Amino acid sequence: MSAADVAVPSARSLRNGPQSDALLPADERLHGLARELYAEVAAAPIISPHGHVDPGLLLENRPFRDPAELFITRDHYVTRMLHAAGVDLGEIGLDPASDVDPRRTWRSLAEHWHRFAGTASGYWFEFELASLFGIHDELSPASADQIYDRIATAIQTPEFRPRALFESFRLEVLATTDDPLDELSAHAALGADRTFHGRVLPTFRPDAYVDPDGADFAERLERLLGMTGQPTSFSGYLGALQERRAHFIARGAVSADHGVLEPLTVDLDPSAADALFARAIRGELDTDGARLFRGHMLFQMARMSVEDGLVMTIHPGVRRNHHGPTWRRFGPDTGHDIPVATEFTENLRPLLEAFGTARDFHLVLFSVDETAYSREIAPLAGFYPSVYIGAPWWFLDAPDAMLRWRAAVTETAGFYRSSGFIDDTRAFLSIPARHDTARRRDAAFLAGLVGEGRVTMPTAQRIMRDLVDRIPREVFKL
Repeated sequence: MSAADVAVPSARSLRNGPQSDALLPADERLHGLARELYAEVAAAPIISPHGHVDPGLLLENRPFRDPAELFITRDHYVTRMLHAAGVDLGEIGLDPASDVDPRRTWRSLAEHWHRFAGTASGYWFEFELASLFGIHDELSPASADQIYDRIATAIQTPEFRPRALFESFRLEVLATTDDPLDELSAHAALGADRTFHGRVLPTFRPDAYVDPDGADFAERLERLLGMTGQPTSFSGYLGALQERRAHFIARGAVSADHGVLEPLTVDLDPSAADALFARAIRGELDTDGARLFRGHMLFQMARMSVEDGLVMTIHPGVRRNHHGPTWRRFGPDTGHDIPVATEFTENLRPLLEAFGTARDFHLVLFSVDETAYSREIAPLAGFYPSVYIGAPWWFLDAPDAMLRWRAAVTETAGFYRSSGFIDDTRAFLSIPARHDTARRRDAAFLAGLVGEGRVTMPTAQRIMRDLVDRIPREVFKL
């Protein structure tokens, strides 16, 4: 098959998706309203203020290796479903020590493709096949090799290099998630490259440096203090973190992200904090002490955001690496992070008492506990000027959950206390699919309000435009 036989992506095809009416209401009247609303933003640029794409992908601009790496091995949404079906993760390329034929991995997905029916992963995958590669055939054991070959041929062409796709996706802003000690050389190089058009921004992610239960906490702390030349004291530790935040800001960062099990915040007096830190560096904290330390550090991170202006995003409520044997064999982010119930109102009260009304402080709260949105997060955002409602995240960034989320938060806090859509993805090709999904579901939700006479059509059109542009720009200070 020649490159000429493969569909080349365009801005128009990327926005149409596999079906132009997908995810819009079935009701004829509402369907027409939703189509009109969706048209307001179908071709709008994408602002992605939080995600996990490696900036080196765009800096190096190398061809993607193979379809399996592109669609399967780096996407834990996909690998977790295959594992649940009995597929060994080592047999689909997650074990770096083993050499697995990517075609074999692809065939494994095809064999189990029927299991993805009705899932967000299945919808995104089909959207990508249709919009990027012009492939409308359903994946199956019979079609697997033909589809694999079409993709493998396409990704060797210039149109499918990462930078070309970045432009085809109409990506205007892409934020990455980065270790505090990262020198951010890739971001600096991209920023200085006049041939690259777009903003790739780092995000400060300090989790491993503020959790004394982490396996390598002591080593990370030593490297942090060594890099910054700060003394081994609590004030030196805070100074080191502030110095690294300043480094990120100088490289264009607009936010600091915190992935915590619980959003506990604790305001300790200086002497208590000093004593807790001393025990932490000696490895002497028990479970309660480690929890107290994390809570105080989340409070300190908020204080720093008030001072330096970084937007503070909190992604709580996930038990990371739930299955120890899988984590030990394959490492993190391999599909076994599981949600837990999350409480916000009392956990965040010390932080909000101190900073909730601070000028220009932005706190974006995410959850994978759906009950928290209507019970706590929307009411908090409906009072505190600093609090914004994070978009449906992780297990909730799915079509039906998106509608439930809008219904849960809008009556209490409206549209303008939300963050705009956040794709939060490592899978580069899924970015337009995820944003398009959110746009279609927002159009469906707004069409319902228009149909019920609760919102006028001009107001709904303005909201649609603001949801993909003005709102994320304001929330993330872009």
